[in-house]
Amino acid sequence: MQWPTLAQLEVAASIVYESMPATPQYTWQQLSQLFGRTVWVKHENVTPLGAFKMRGGLVYVKNLAAQQPTARLVSATRGNHGQSIAFAAAKYGLPVTIVVPEGNSESKNRAMRALGADLRVIGADFQAAREAAAHIAQTEGGVLVPSFHPDLVMGVASYALELMRAAPDLARIYVPIGMGSGAAGVCYAKAALGHHVDIVGVTSAHAPAYARAFETGDCIPMEVTTQLADGLACRSPDANAVAVLRKGLSRVVEVTDDEVKMAIRTLAEMTHHLAEGAGAASMAAAMQDLQANRLDGVGPIAILMTGGNIDLPVLGEILNAPVSIGLDEHVLA
Repeated sequence: MQWPTLAQLEVAASIVYESMPATPQYTWQQLSQLFGRTVWVKHENVTPLGAFKMRGGLVYVKNLAAQQPTARLVSATRGNHGQSIAFAAAKYGLPVTIVVPEGNSESKNRAMRALGADLRVIGADFQAAREAAAHIAQTEGGVLVPSFHPDLVMGVASYALELMRAAPDLARIYVPIGMGSGAAGVCYAKAALGHHVDIVGVTSAHAPAYARAFETGDCIPMEVTTQLADGLACRSPDANAVAVLRKGLSRVVEVTDDEVKMAIRTLAEMTHHLAEGAGAASMAAAMQDLQANRLDGVGPIAILMTGGNIDLPVLGEILNAPVSIGLDEHVLA
């Protein structure tokens, strides 16, 4: 495969900036002390939709609307992808149907309805919702919007361009993997800028399909049991995404729900920002590496806080839980 050029990424970024400004990346002193090195946090939780996915939807839908100005969009989501498509569809005047699985985040469902989506709850998990969306597009008429597409990745890459330009000495970036667009966007930006940064992907240990696909190249469906990181709850990897990630990532770290809970708590305490499960996965992976001495000799690192759309009852349970869920005392000191 051939990486997109910087000029191509800049065109996509210009579409993103028609609807939102660049998001901040901050160094937080307590985090840097915790890790013993400079730690940057890229705050995608402060986009107008509270997640990085907004960027990809804007580019994908604008390009689609230019070719099919009367198209009806249909897509499946656990929340942030659906918000992105619904927001962009409203901007470009296209109707949209979004399918979510049963038990999906109520706050994300409300957000998608508020953006004008025809929201339908179908299926036990994301894969079932995706199959239902394909059926709706075929039987009722519509364009099925995938979870991974080059236009989505081109838009998402803008957040990585911002980060790498703001922190050109970055040694490592931790990025979560849901369906792959966020991690692929970081790979696109690294290649376009000729940056030296090491990119580490992060999956849920309770949704290991992408981790296994990264290791073997085989996209085999696997069971999903995560109760927290719904943005990482992929049962069937996308082969195109896996090809990009196998070329651009150095490795993949798997994090447990308990590790993600601690990451949410730590980010709330040390940055005063709220992260959803997938949005805290990068922090969980960096903390795991810290404890395993896999950061020895590594320079400045970046944690991508990819989203902050966490249900309040879930957040309350995490913040009120005992602290002893996975970190040694020296890490919490």
